[in-house]
Amino acid sequence: MEHKEYVIAGRNAVIEALRAKKSIDKVFVLDGCQDGPIRTIIRETKKTDAILKFVDKERLNQLTNENHQGVVAMVAAYQYAKMEDLFDLAEKKGESPFFFLLDGIEDPHNLGAIIRTANLAGAHGVIIPKNRAVGLTPAVAKTSAGAIHYTPVVKVTNLARTMEELKEKGMWFACADMDGDMMYDQNLTGSIGLVIGNEGTGVSRLVKKHCDFTVSIPMKGDIDSLNASVAAGVLAFEVVRQRMKK
Repeated sequence: MEHKEYVIAGRNAVIEALRAKKSIDKVFVLDGCQDGPIRTIIRETKKTDAILKFVDKERLNQLTNENHQGVVAMVAAYQYAKMEDLFDLAEKKGESPFFFLLDGIEDPHNLGAIIRTANLAGAHGVIIPKNRAVGLTPAVAKTSAGAIHYTPVVKVTNLARTMEELKEKGMWFACADMDGDMMYDQNLTGSIGLVIGNEGTGVSRLVKKHCDFTVSIPMKGDIDSLNASVAAGVLAFEVVRQRMKK
Protein backbone atom coordinates (compact mmCIF):
# COMPACT_ATOMS: atom_id res chain seq x y z
CA MET A 1 0.00 0.00 0.00
CA GLU A 2 1.60 3.26 -1.11
CA HIS A 3 1.39 6.40 1.02
CA LYS A 4 0.83 9.76 -0.69
CA GLU A 5 1.93 11.91 2.26
CA TYR A 6 5.41 11.94 3.75
CA VAL A 7 5.24 14.58 6.49
CA ILE A 8 2.40 14.69 9.04
CA ALA A 9 2.28 17.77 11.29
CA GLY A 10 0.08 18.60 14.27
CA ARG A 11 -0.84 16.72 17.42
CA ASN A 12 -4.18 15.20 16.43
CA ALA A 13 -2.93 14.24 12.97
CA VAL A 14 0.13 12.46 14.39
CA ILE A 15 -1.88 10.69 17.11
CA GLU A 16 -4.35 9.40 14.49
CA ALA A 17 -1.52 8.28 12.19
CA LEU A 18 0.09 6.34 15.05
CA ARG A 19 -3.17 4.71 16.08
CA ALA A 20 -3.94 3.85 12.45
CA LYS A 21 -0.59 2.01 12.39
CA LYS A 22 0.81 3.92 9.43
CA SER A 23 4.44 3.08 8.61
CA ILE A 24 6.07 5.95 10.49
CA ASP A 25 9.87 6.12 10.45
CA LYS A 26 10.49 9.06 12.82
CA VAL A 27 8.56 11.29 15.22
CA PHE A 28 10.05 14.68 16.10
CA VAL A 29 8.78 16.29 19.33
CA LEU A 30 9.54 19.77 20.67
CA ASP A 31 12.07 19.30 23.45
CA GLY A 32 10.67 20.12 26.87
CA CYS A 33 7.02 19.91 25.83
CA GLN A 34 5.17 17.63 28.27
CA ASP A 35 1.44 18.34 27.99
CA GLY A 36 -1.22 15.63 27.63
CA PRO A 37 -1.32 15.24 23.81
CA ILE A 38 2.48 15.20 23.59
CA ARG A 39 2.71 12.54 26.31
CA THR A 40 0.16 10.50 24.34
CA ILE A 41 2.27 10.83 21.19
CA ILE A 42 5.41 9.76 23.04
CA ARG A 43 3.62 6.75 24.54
CA GLU A 44 2.10 5.68 21.19
CA THR A 45 5.43 6.15 19.37
CA LYS A 46 7.18 3.84 21.84
CA LYS A 47 4.73 1.10 20.90
CA THR A 48 6.01 1.23 17.30
CA ASP A 49 9.34 0.82 15.49
CA ALA A 50 9.52 4.58 14.86
CA ILE A 51 12.49 6.58 16.13
CA LEU A 52 11.53 9.27 18.68
CA LYS A 53 13.61 12.46 18.57
CA PHE A 54 13.38 15.54 20.80
CA VAL A 55 14.37 18.65 18.85
CA ASP A 56 14.16 22.45 19.02
CA LYS A 57 11.51 24.59 17.30
CA GLU A 58 13.89 25.57 14.50
CA ARG A 59 14.29 21.91 13.48
CA LEU A 60 10.52 21.42 13.41
CA ASN A 61 10.13 24.54 11.29
CA GLN A 62 12.67 23.11 8.83
CA LEU A 63 10.62 19.93 8.47
CA THR A 64 7.30 21.60 7.61
CA ASN A 65 5.65 24.92 6.80
CA GLU A 66 2.45 23.78 8.53
CA ASN A 67 1.38 24.60 12.07
CA HIS A 68 3.13 21.64 13.68
CA GLN A 69 2.07 22.29 17.31
CA GLY A 70 5.37 20.87 18.49
CA VAL A 71 5.25 17.54 16.66
CA VAL A 72 6.09 16.22 13.18
CA ALA A 73 6.00 12.61 11.96
CA MET A 74 7.87 11.28 8.93
CA VAL A 75 5.85 8.59 7.17
CA ALA A 76 7.42 5.93 4.96
CA ALA A 77 6.69 6.33 1.26
CA TYR A 78 5.73 2.67 1.12
CA GLN A 79 4.43 0.05 3.57
CA TYR A 80 7.04 -2.14 5.28
CA ALA A 81 6.69 -5.89 4.99
CA LYS A 82 6.86 -8.59 7.67
CA MET A 83 9.63 -11.19 7.75
CA GLU A 84 7.21 -13.99 6.89
CA ASP A 85 6.39 -12.14 3.65
CA LEU A 86 9.96 -12.79 2.45
CA PHE A 87 9.80 -16.50 3.25
CA ASP A 88 6.34 -16.75 1.68
CA LEU A 89 7.68 -15.22 -1.55
CA ALA A 90 10.57 -17.71 -1.65
CA GLU A 91 8.19 -20.60 -1.03
CA LYS A 92 5.80 -19.36 -3.71
CA LYS A 93 8.67 -19.36 -6.22
CA GLY A 94 9.93 -22.74 -5.04
CA GLU A 95 13.36 -21.30 -4.25
CA SER A 96 15.77 -21.18 -1.31
CA PRO A 97 15.46 -17.84 0.49
CA PHE A 98 17.77 -15.09 -0.80
CA PHE A 99 17.74 -11.82 1.18
CA PHE A 100 19.74 -8.60 1.25
CA LEU A 101 20.64 -7.32 4.74
CA LEU A 102 21.77 -3.70 4.72
CA ASP A 103 23.85 -2.53 7.68
CA GLY A 104 23.47 1.24 7.86
CA ILE A 105 22.87 2.36 4.27
CA GLU A 106 22.28 6.12 4.61
CA ASP A 107 21.99 7.33 1.02
CA PRO A 108 18.41 6.98 -0.30
CA HIS A 109 19.70 6.54 -3.84
CA ASN A 110 21.85 3.60 -2.74
CA LEU A 111 18.90 1.97 -0.96
CA GLY A 112 16.63 2.50 -3.96
CA ALA A 113 19.24 1.08 -6.32
CA ILE A 114 19.76 -1.97 -4.08
CA ILE A 115 16.01 -2.66 -3.95
CA ARG A 116 15.99 -2.50 -7.76
CA THR A 117 18.98 -4.86 -7.95
CA ALA A 118 17.38 -7.23 -5.44
CA ASN A 119 14.31 -7.48 -7.64
CA LEU A 120 16.27 -8.07 -10.84
CA ALA A 121 18.48 -10.69 -9.15
CA GLY A 122 15.44 -12.58 -7.90
CA ALA A 123 16.03 -11.86 -4.21
CA HIS A 124 13.01 -12.36 -2.01
CA GLY A 125 13.41 -9.22 0.05
CA VAL A 126 15.55 -6.56 1.70
CA ILE A 127 16.09 -6.13 5.45
CA ILE A 128 17.09 -2.75 6.89
CA PRO A 129 17.74 -1.58 10.48
CA LYS A 130 15.61 0.93 12.35
CA ASN A 131 18.51 3.15 13.49
CA ARG A 132 21.27 4.99 11.65
CA ALA A 133 19.92 4.11 8.22
CA VAL A 134 17.61 5.59 5.61
CA GLY A 135 14.02 4.33 5.50
CA LEU A 136 11.57 4.11 2.61
CA THR A 137 11.59 7.77 1.62
CA PRO A 138 10.11 9.11 -1.65
CA ALA A 139 13.65 9.31 -3.08
CA VAL A 140 14.17 5.61 -2.31
CA ALA A 141 10.86 4.70 -3.94
CA LYS A 142 11.70 6.74 -7.05
CA THR A 143 15.23 5.34 -7.41
CA SER A 144 13.93 1.78 -7.12
CA ALA A 145 12.20 2.37 -10.48
CA GLY A 146 9.08 0.46 -9.44
CA ALA A 147 10.89 -2.45 -7.78
CA ILE A 148 9.56 -1.37 -4.39
CA HIS A 149 6.12 -2.59 -5.52
CA TYR A 150 7.42 -6.14 -5.92
CA THR A 151 10.33 -6.58 -3.50
CA PRO A 152 9.32 -6.53 0.19
CA VAL A 153 11.39 -4.42 2.60
CA VAL A 154 11.45 -5.31 6.30
CA LYS A 155 12.61 -2.88 9.00
CA VAL A 156 14.07 -4.47 12.14
CA THR A 157 15.18 -3.09 15.50
CA ASN A 158 18.37 -5.15 15.79
CA LEU A 159 20.08 -6.57 12.70
CA ALA A 160 22.41 -8.93 14.60
CA ARG A 161 19.54 -10.42 16.60
CA THR A 162 17.53 -10.81 13.41
CA MET A 163 20.42 -12.74 11.87
CA GLU A 164 20.45 -15.10 14.86
CA GLU A 165 16.72 -15.75 14.37
CA LEU A 166 17.17 -16.32 10.63
CA LYS A 167 20.01 -18.78 11.26
CA GLU A 168 17.54 -20.87 13.24
CA LYS A 169 15.49 -21.03 10.03
CA GLY A 170 18.48 -22.43 8.14
CA MET A 171 19.93 -19.26 6.63
CA TRP A 172 23.59 -18.38 6.45
CA PHE A 173 25.24 -15.04 5.77
CA ALA A 174 27.90 -13.70 3.44
CA CYS A 175 29.43 -10.37 4.45
CA ALA A 176 30.72 -8.07 1.71
CA ASP A 177 34.24 -7.05 2.73
CA MET A 178 37.23 -6.13 0.58
CA ASP A 179 39.45 -8.26 2.86
CA GLY A 180 37.23 -11.32 2.37
CA ASP A 181 37.74 -14.38 0.20
CA MET A 182 37.18 -14.06 -3.53
CA MET A 183 33.48 -14.35 -4.38
CA TYR A 184 34.18 -16.94 -7.10
CA ASP A 185 35.69 -19.26 -4.48
CA GLN A 186 32.68 -19.19 -2.15
CA ASN A 187 29.53 -21.30 -2.24
CA LEU A 188 26.74 -18.72 -2.49
CA THR A 189 23.89 -21.16 -3.12
CA GLY A 190 21.26 -22.33 -0.65
CA SER A 191 19.41 -20.11 1.83
CA ILE A 192 21.62 -17.04 1.88
CA GLY A 193 21.64 -13.49 3.20
CA LEU A 194 23.96 -11.03 1.47
CA VAL A 195 25.16 -8.43 4.01
CA ILE A 196 26.12 -5.00 2.64
CA GLY A 197 27.61 -2.34 4.91
CA ASN A 198 27.53 1.40 5.34
CA GLU A 199 28.86 3.56 2.49
CA GLY A 200 31.82 4.79 4.55
CA THR A 201 32.50 2.33 7.36
CA GLY A 202 31.30 -0.94 5.86
CA VAL A 203 29.70 -3.72 7.89
CA SER A 204 29.77 -3.08 11.65
CA ARG A 205 31.84 -5.33 13.91
CA LEU A 206 28.81 -6.89 15.65
CA VAL A 207 26.99 -7.67 12.41
CA LYS A 208 30.16 -9.06 10.81
CA LYS A 209 30.58 -11.33 13.83
CA HIS A 210 27.23 -12.94 12.98
CA CYS A 211 28.22 -13.61 9.35
CA ASP A 212 29.39 -17.09 8.34
CA PHE A 213 32.10 -15.78 6.03
CA THR A 214 33.28 -12.66 4.22
CA VAL A 215 33.35 -12.30 0.46
CA SER A 216 35.20 -9.84 -1.75
CA ILE A 217 34.98 -8.59 -5.34
CA PRO A 218 38.14 -8.73 -7.47
CA MET A 219 39.20 -5.19 -8.38
CA LYS A 220 41.96 -4.06 -10.73
CA GLY A 221 41.71 -0.27 -10.55
CA ASP A 222 43.54 2.43 -8.63
CA ILE A 223 40.90 2.96 -5.93
CA ASP A 224 40.02 0.37 -3.32
CA SER A 225 36.26 0.25 -3.04
CA LEU A 226 32.98 0.25 -4.96
CA ASN A 227 29.82 2.21 -4.26
CA ALA A 228 27.59 0.18 -1.90
CA SER A 229 24.82 -0.35 -4.45
CA VAL A 230 27.27 -1.34 -7.18
CA ALA A 231 28.98 -3.84 -4.85
CA ALA A 232 25.56 -5.24 -3.94
CA GLY A 233 24.80 -5.70 -7.64
CA VAL A 234 28.06 -7.47 -8.46
CA LEU A 235 27.70 -9.89 -5.55
CA ALA A 236 23.99 -10.46 -6.19
CA PHE A 237 24.61 -11.62 -9.74
CA GLU A 238 27.36 -13.95 -8.60
CA VAL A 239 24.65 -15.53 -6.41
CA VAL A 240 22.43 -15.69 -9.53
CA ARG A 241 25.22 -17.29 -11.61
CA GLN A 242 25.90 -19.97 -9.00
CA ARG A 243 22.20 -20.74 -8.55
CA MET A 244 21.74 -21.10 -12.31
CA LYS A 245 24.64 -23.58 -12.50
CA LYS A 246 23.11 -25.92 -9.91
